[in-house]
Amino acid sequence: MFGYPIIIFIIIVITVASVFTVKQQTAAIIERFGKFTSTRQSGLHFKIPLVDRIAGRLSLKIQQLDVIVETKTKDDVFVKLKVSVQFKVIREKVYDAFYKLDYPHDQITSYVFDVVRAEVPKMKLDDVFERKDDIAIAVKSELNEAMMDYGYDIIKTLVTDIDPDEQVKEAMNRINASEREKIAAQYEGDAQRILIVEKAKAEAESKRLQGQGIADQRREIARGLEESVDVLNNVGINSQEASALIVVTQHYDTLQSIGEHTGSNLILLPNSPQAGSDMLNNMIASFSASNQIGEAMKKQNAAKGIVNKKSSSNRTPKNDNNEPYNSDI
Repeated sequence: MFGYPIIIFIIIVITVASVFTVKQQTAAIIERFGKFTSTRQSGLHFKIPLVDRIAGRLSLKIQQLDVIVETKTKDDVFVKLKVSVQFKVIREKVYDAFYKLDYPHDQITSYVFDVVRAEVPKMKLDDVFERKDDIAIAVKSELNEAMMDYGYDIIKTLVTDIDPDEQVKEAMNRINASEREKIAAQYEGDAQRILIVEKAKAEAESKRLQGQGIADQRREIARGLEESVDVLNNVGINSQEASALIVVTQHYDTLQSIGEHTGSNLILLPNSPQAGSDMLNNMIASFSASNQIGEAMKKQNAAKGIVNKKSSSNRTPKNDNNEPYNSDI
């Protein structure tokens, strides 16, 4: 009566022990009495209880191993490189991956150290930064050749960090800062030069326009004076009196302008009415005197011309020997 439950319990235990599952992207290694039997992929599987056992499970996913290597460059600078190795177990070579290597991470690390310490000492520090992809390719090539026999596929290798000594980094930063300051100074100098040139061009153009304006102003003033003299001549005032009158008028216009602008530093003397009358008389007298002097100089020059003509006509002709011709011959 108590035997049936025991038998049922034993059957359940054996059934449970014979059934197992394997997760996705995982491989299970089955051994029978310590000897490899088979590999099982993802899904539901059966094994003989107490005879077969799961020796281990391997992940078929891509894994990453970060290796930090310290080495010396060609220019004697110590530098640390971080190399990231991405690898996975080949599905068809699960047996090799499980039984040929006990510590695959240590094996990969050893190869990375060997390759990096062989490649970096051939380069200068600047070349290490510029050719880090070459280092990564060399590591991948060496690892692929070595790890393929052990059932591992190297997907990619990356040099993710290059860390020189702290003092070296400070020196490199100072060099970079100095170079950038030099370039900034050159740009500032070019900008300053452009500002100076443009300012000089603007001043030159301003002076040209100012000179043109002054010339136009003087031309208009001269035209106005000419018209004023013509008007005064038409009412019986001669040119000398008209010129003197215009000058006096401009004198009083200047005085009026000074009175309107209190901040002016210009002082024009004399400024009394009597002084204006004297100025007018003096101008007329000076114009008359200058005209008389001019007429006298013209007469004097004309008289000199007549005398020179007479003296040249009274000269005795001479022969080739500078002797007067003899009229009796």
